[in-house]
Amino acid sequence: MTLLSEDQSVRPQPCRISEPGKHISTSLHQDSTDCNGSNVDYVDSVEDSVFGAVEPHRRSRGRLILHGLVMFGREFCYAVEAAFVTPVLLSVGLPQSLYSLVWLISPILGFLLQPIIGSASDYCRSPWGRRRPYILALGILMLVGITLFLNGDAVISALVRDRSLKSIWAIVVVMFGVVLFDFAADFIDGPIKAYLFDVCSHEDKERGLHYHALLTGLGGACGYLVGAMDWGHSTLGRLFGSEYQVIYFFSALTWGIFLTVHLFSIPEQPLGKAPSPSDSPSSPLRLLSSHSNSYGALKEPVSAVVSASVTDLRPRSFSALGEANSVTSSVKQPNKEDQKKMTFRLLIKAIVNMPSHYRCLCVSHLLGWTAFLCNMLFFTDFMGQIVYKGNPYADHNSTAYATYERGVEVGCWGLCINAVSSALYSYVQRFLLSYIGLKGLYFMGYLVFGLGTSLIGLFPNIIATLVLCSVFGVMSSTLYTIPFNLIAEYQREEEQQLKLHGSNKSPRGSGMDCAALTCMVQLAQIIVGVGLGALVNAAGSVIVVVLSASTMSLLGCIFIVLFIRYVE
Repeated sequence: MTLLSEDQSVRPQPCRISEPGKHISTSLHQDSTDCNGSNVDYVDSVEDSVFGAVEPHRRSRGRLILHGLVMFGREFCYAVEAAFVTPVLLSVGLPQSLYSLVWLISPILGFLLQPIIGSASDYCRSPWGRRRPYILALGILMLVGITLFLNGDAVISALVRDRSLKSIWAIVVVMFGVVLFDFAADFIDGPIKAYLFDVCSHEDKERGLHYHALLTGLGGACGYLVGAMDWGHSTLGRLFGSEYQVIYFFSALTWGIFLTVHLFSIPEQPLGKAPSPSDSPSSPLRLLSSHSNSYGALKEPVSAVVSASVTDLRPRSFSALGEANSVTSSVKQPNKEDQKKMTFRLLIKAIVNMPSHYRCLCVSHLLGWTAFLCNMLFFTDFMGQIVYKGNPYADHNSTAYATYERGVEVGCWGLCINAVSSALYSYVQRFLLSYIGLKGLYFMGYLVFGLGTSLIGLFPNIIATLVLCSVFGVMSSTLYTIPFNLIAEYQREEEQQLKLHGSNKSPRGSGMDCAALTCMVQLAQIIVGVGLGALVNAAGSVIVVVLSASTMSLLGCIFIVLFIRYVE
């Protein structure tokens, strides 16, 4: 497909097609020769007009911010879950032996199913667009999950009188809510990024990803702050019944509003829908479609090229499965399926056959998220045991346990610093980009995080640890933006190469590529959940957590230098 990088006003304009009833092929040939002197010039102008209708318009800053508000709401709910999942599970009596089950079910499901959903969204033919139906469905599942997670105990207490049954049902409902929320919140990231790529020009993709990272950091900070407040003794706490219900009210309200704003922020064109006449008033596509039932009626020599251009008029984000499945244009055959039935086997084959630079990007993303999750999932416990020297296994009325709780609270403030620094760094990235490029930013994020976490592990001081929490935000912002920016660069390069070689192949689909990247988050969580607990038990100290995070991050630095390809 073509990318329009020049001002349309200075490009050759398509000439007027002859009156209805005249021979289309002859009139095309004559008009193109009269106006431009050659058939080639006319074909170029036709291509500009046709693909100009496909290339998304530039988006205003306000539109991009409205589009990115969904990341604020998502991270707000994520922060609430991170702050309260352990207290809620403990309060309903979940045995410690089942903790790993809670954290493993969601990433395993995500790793297996997310590429299918991401790739399937590339072919969604909903009148509302390709991505928004998936985003809406997953957003509703997120809301249901957090409702069960924060209110499951209260609901079961009101419905079940038997004490033993009440405990069992409360555990089941709360666990199901946690798994459902994690599942939907992890899945929704891929369609959100693909939605941004579909409706924005190349320049706006970069701006949009920066706003996503900024709002992600702000949302996490607000979520942690809401969780740090004592709502139980407030007016709202007495009104709603408990602290958890107050936090649920803020979470549900924030998520509902920002999800709605996101879905209506930028219109999305349905798959296979031809541009309206208003999109391209002088387009030959509009004139030809009003006088011909089939583009195959056009004759050689010029008509063949025009027909090829017209039949390639489809969204620029198609899955690589389209090549394997011989995608047929919906314009050319509107009453037939435009691809074969998608199967898991074909999907796995498409992922395995990814270009090497896409695969290397996924590996580096896996290393980065493994390092980040090693630190984040156990950071509050590290603060309580190593920095504050408390004991989580001591009696709850002992000084050692109170010291541990104090460390956990301070650890929450450290995570808040992480969220704020993530938002600030996402803004600074835009200024650093012109100096060191995307690959430089990618390397620097991993390096800063690796050095910072190693210093925390070697010198566990309260003030130093809180100050170094800012490096977590550098890594968070890097993981949320740079890999997706590289995906956009790779896709632009592929589109330009296809145009240069005159190929009619469809470029890789952003839905599947974004989903493949997001799958690495689930795989990293599986690795951390399975391996890190055993590593801590073998080492006998939680300090191995931050040292493991540092090691994985520095390995990621080496991998980025050696294997990540940068597109100029």
